[in-house]
Amino acid sequence: MKKLANFSTKLTLTLFLILFITSCNNKPTKDTESTNNEPVFDLNTAKTEIEAANKAYSDFFAAKDSVGLANLYSEEGKFMMNGSPSIVGRPSIQSIFYGFINSDLTSLDLKTIDVWGTQNLVTEEGAYTLYSGDKKVDEGKYLVLWTKENGKWLLHRDIFNSDMPTE
Repeated sequence: MKKLANFSTKLTLTLFLILFITSCNNKPTKDTESTNNEPVFDLNTAKTEIEAANKAYSDFFAAKDSVGLANLYSEEGKFMMNGSPSIVGRPSIQSIFYGFINSDLTSLDLKTIDVWGTQNLVTEEGAYTLYSGDKKVDEGKYLVLWTKENGKWLLHRDIFNSDMPTE
């Protein structure tokens, strides 16, 4: 009986020692510590940068600058609108915007509703209003997948649909 009590005591102490050592050896995870002196990802900063890119988007639209608009998209960006195949790549996106901005469309308001994601890919949910002069001609919602290229958030996938009734 004495041997069994000694074994139980040794087992308990060994387990306690293992638990103690492993709890003292906890290292911060990648979520709480950056490696290689890289800054920790901050979603609020990403949201601020995306809202600034949306302001540039609206400004380029109003200025009828299809090159500026296309340069807000990643190299492999896709513009996906209703009733059309995906428009892929900056040259094609520039071409489609050239057509839009040389019509009677004059301005575009974009409003970020929510963002979520990681340092590599952020999803933005938003609402848009499109104008011809002072007249609202369309409004709806959109989802954009943003990717970071050369330290800058760019539209990677851009899809939207209208809230206006079809005629």
